[in-house]
Amino acid sequence: MADPLGPESGAPGESDDRIIQTDLRNEMSRSYLEYAMSVIVGRALPDARDGLKPVHRRILYAMYELGLTSDRPYRKCARVVGEVLGKYHPHGDTAVYDALVRMAQDFSMQMPLIDGHGNFGSVDNDPPAAMRYTESRLQALTTDSLLEDIEAETVDFADNFDGSQQEPTVLPARIPQLLLNGSSGIAVGMATNIPPHNLGELIDGLLALIANPDISDQELMEIIPGPDFPTGGQILGRSGIRETYLGGRGSITMRGVANIETIEASGRPDRDAVIVTQLPYQTNKAALIERIAEMVNDKKLEGISDIRDESDRDGMRIVVELRRDAYPQVVLNNLFKLTPLQSNFSANLLALVNSEPVLLNLSKMLKVFLEFRVETIERRTRYMLRKAEERDHILLGLLLALNQLDPIIALIRAASDTATAKKQLQADHGLTEVQSEAILQMQLRRLTALEADKIRLEHEDLVEKIADYKDILDRKERVFTIITEELSKLRERYYFPRRTEILDLGGGLEDIDLIANERSVVLLTQTGYLKRMPVNEFEATSRGTRGKAGTRTQGEEAVKLFISCNDHDTLVLFSDRGVSYALPAYRVPQCSRSAKGTPVVQLLPIPREEAITSLLSVVSFEEDAHLLMLTQAGFIKRTRLSAFGKIRANGLIAICLEEGDSLKWVRLAVSGDSVLIGSRKGMTIHFRLNDNELRPLGRTARGVRAMNLRSEDSLVSMDVLPAELADQVDQSVEAELENETDSVGEGPWVLVASATGLGKRVPVTQFRLQKRAGMGLRAIKFRREGDELVGLRVLGQGEELLLVSEKGVIVRTSADKIPQQSRAATGVRLQRLDSGDSLSEVVLVPPEPENQQNDLDGTSPEDKDGNAQVPPTP
Repeated sequence: MADPLGPESGAPGESDDRIIQTDLRNEMSRSYLEYAMSVIVGRALPDARDGLKPVHRRILYAMYELGLTSDRPYRKCARVVGEVLGKYHPHGDTAVYDALVRMAQDFSMQMPLIDGHGNFGSVDNDPPAAMRYTESRLQALTTDSLLEDIEAETVDFADNFDGSQQEPTVLPARIPQLLLNGSSGIAVGMATNIPPHNLGELIDGLLALIANPDISDQELMEIIPGPDFPTGGQILGRSGIRETYLGGRGSITMRGVANIETIEASGRPDRDAVIVTQLPYQTNKAALIERIAEMVNDKKLEGISDIRDESDRDGMRIVVELRRDAYPQVVLNNLFKLTPLQSNFSANLLALVNSEPVLLNLSKMLKVFLEFRVETIERRTRYMLRKAEERDHILLGLLLALNQLDPIIALIRAASDTATAKKQLQADHGLTEVQSEAILQMQLRRLTALEADKIRLEHEDLVEKIADYKDILDRKERVFTIITEELSKLRERYYFPRRTEILDLGGGLEDIDLIANERSVVLLTQTGYLKRMPVNEFEATSRGTRGKAGTRTQGEEAVKLFISCNDHDTLVLFSDRGVSYALPAYRVPQCSRSAKGTPVVQLLPIPREEAITSLLSVVSFEEDAHLLMLTQAGFIKRTRLSAFGKIRANGLIAICLEEGDSLKWVRLAVSGDSVLIGSRKGMTIHFRLNDNELRPLGRTARGVRAMNLRSEDSLVSMDVLPAELADQVDQSVEAELENETDSVGEGPWVLVASATGLGKRVPVTQFRLQKRAGMGLRAIKFRREGDELVGLRVLGQGEELLLVSEKGVIVRTSADKIPQQSRAATGVRLQRLDSGDSLSEVVLVPPEPENQQNDLDGTSPEDKDGNAQVPPTP
C-alpha cells in the first residue's frame, strides 16, 4: 500500500524544485520596491524632458499616428481612446479619457495640447460628455513643439506592453512643457505639483540661459517672475515663488480677482456688491458659491444679502450682493480669509531625470530641458546627415552612369538577368550594390539633358548640406543658434500675455483686515475692567442734560479713564509705575453700555500691584512724533514715539519715577507744539515744547519740573496745542483780547471744566506762553466752595465732546453749544449730575472719516490725544 505522505503528495522533508525558499521580509521589501518604482516611473511622475506622463505621451502619439493634426477634421474621442488602449496603454478607458479631457481644458492647462469639440467639462467641475459624443484633434502648438521631429530618430522607441508596437520613450519637445502646463501626481512615498507658466517668459528664460550659462537665479527670476495660471487671478507676494524656484518646494498664495462695485437694482436703492471675475487655479466655482452660502447661513460671514452666478460665454462674474450697513472691504477680506477665493498652491518641483525622481529648482529644470534639446538636435542632425550621405551616394552612381552611358547600356543589354547585370556593374565600374540597384531602376526619361542637370544640382546641394550638418555636429554654438531660432519662431507664433498678476505684498490676512475701522470709545473702570463701545451708542444731546450710563451699574463701576479712537488704532496703556503696554483697539471686546467689560489683566500681563493711569490711541509710531508724559509730582518729559514702536508683551519702561511718584498723563505731540497744564485749584501754565523749554529725553529719563504749585494744590489735566496755534498765542497781546471775550470767534479755544459740571470755552490766546516751571494763570473762577478743575481740552470749530462722570454717566454734545467766556468767568452747566456724582473726564470725539467704508488701513490723521482726528484750525 502506498504511503499517503510519500513524495507524490509533497510530504515534509522531500525537495520540490517548484518552491523557492526565501525570507518573507526580503521578498516583501523587493516586491514593494518594484511596485513603487513602476508607479513612480510608469504612471505618476512626469519626465523632466518633455513634461509628460506615459498616458499623456501615448495619447498624443496615438493621435499623431491617426493623423489628427490641427488642419484635419475632428475624430471621435472613443476612436482615440480605443487606439491608445489597444496599442500602448493597457489600463482602463476612464483613465485614458480623463487624461485626454484634461489636456483639452483651457482652465486646467495654460496652453491646451488637444483641441476638443464638445462638452469637455467646466470650471464648475461639471463632468465631460461621454467619449462617444466628444471629438478631438491635436493643437497646432502640440504638433509644432512636441511631435515635429519624432520621425527623425530624435528619441528612443521601446516595445509596447505586448511587443507588437513601438512607442516613444519621450517626445522631442521644443519647449519646456513641464513648466508651461505644469503637472501634478501622487506616487508612492512622493508627489509632484508643478504650477503652469507663461510660454513667452519661459522662452525668454531659455534664451537668457543660452546667452549666459552662468546666469544667476535672481536674474532668471527677473525674466520668469512666477507662475501664470490659466484662470488668471493674483499671486500675493514673491517669497513663496522665490522659495519654490530656489529650493524646489514652496507655498504660493493665490487670490481671485474681486472688485467692489455699486450695482443698480430695479425697484430698490443701489447697493454695493463684490464682483468676482477670476478665481484661483483649480478652484471649483460652484463649490465656492455653495461655501459662501453655507457660511452666510451659519452666521460666519456677515454683511451678505444675496449671491448669484452671472457667468456666461463672455467671462466669469460672481455677484456677492451686500447689505446696506455692510463694509464692502471687510466683507471682501472675510471672503479671502474664510473661503477658497484665496488659497495656497503647494508647489513641489519633482520630476524624472534619467528615470529617477529628482527635486528640481527653476535653473536645474531649464538646464535639464536644454541638455535634452541639444541632444535632440544632434540626433536629428545625425539622422539628416545619414540620409543626405545615402542619397548623395546614389546620385554619385547615377552621375557615373550618365558619364559612361553607352558602355553601361551595352553591359545591361548583354546581361542574362538583373543579378548578373548588378554584379558586372559592381565589378567593371566600381559601383556599390545600392548604386547598381539605383542605375538598374533608373527610368529612360532620366537620360535627358534636363534630368541630368537636376541630378548634378541635387548632388551639389547635398554636398553643401552634408558640410553644414557636419559643422553643426562639430560646433556646439551652431546647435544653440538653431535652438534660439526655433524658440523665437514659437514665441512669435504662440505668444500670449500673462494672465496672473503678481502683487508685491504679503499673502496673509491679519485680523485687522477683517475689522471695520469704526469709531469707538474705550472705557477703563476703577476696578480694572476695560471695554469698547461704538461711539454712536451715545447720541448727541443738548448742553446740560443728564446723559446715559456708560457702565453696568451706576455707583459700582466708577469710570477711571475714557478715550475715543478708531478700531484700527493701537491702544498704549501707561501704568502708575511708568510702564507702557500695547494692545490693538479691536482686541478690546466690544460691549454694550450695560456690560461690565473684561478685566485688563486678561488682555495684558499687567501685575496686580500696577494700575493703569493713562490711555493713548496711536495710529502709527512715527519718528517725528513724541510722547509727552506728566507725573503726579509734576515732572514732565518728552520722548520720541518711535522708541515705543515695539512694546514687548510684558511691557516697556516709559519713565523712571522717584519714590512715591506715579505717571498720570500722557499725550502725543510734535516739536514746536505747546502744552497746557491745569491744577486742581484752577491754575494753568502754557509753555512751548522746544529744545529750550523741554528737549527730548530718553525712554528711561525722569523728566524736569513742569509747574510751580501752591500748597495743597496738585496737577489734574494736560493737553497739547498744535504748533501753528501756539504761534498765534505768541504773537497776541492779552490786553487786546480781553475786550473781545463776548464775541464768538473762529477758535481755537480751551475747554475748561470743573467737577460740578460747569465749563466754558476760553480763547486760547488768553493763555499767553510762559516759561516752564512757573505759577501759571487762573483758568476759571469757582462758583462753589470745594469745586475744582477736572479737565482742559483744546477745541476747534465743530468738535464733539463726551462728558464722563465718576459714576459712568456719559453725555455727548457739540462743543459749539458751549458759550465762549473769559478766564475769569465761572462757566455754564455742561452736564446735569446726580447727587454725589461729579464730572471726571472730558473726551473729544474723532470726526467721521470721509469714506468710512474704505477707511480700513488705520491711516486717519491723529490729534494730540492720539485720537484719529484733524487738529483744529484757527
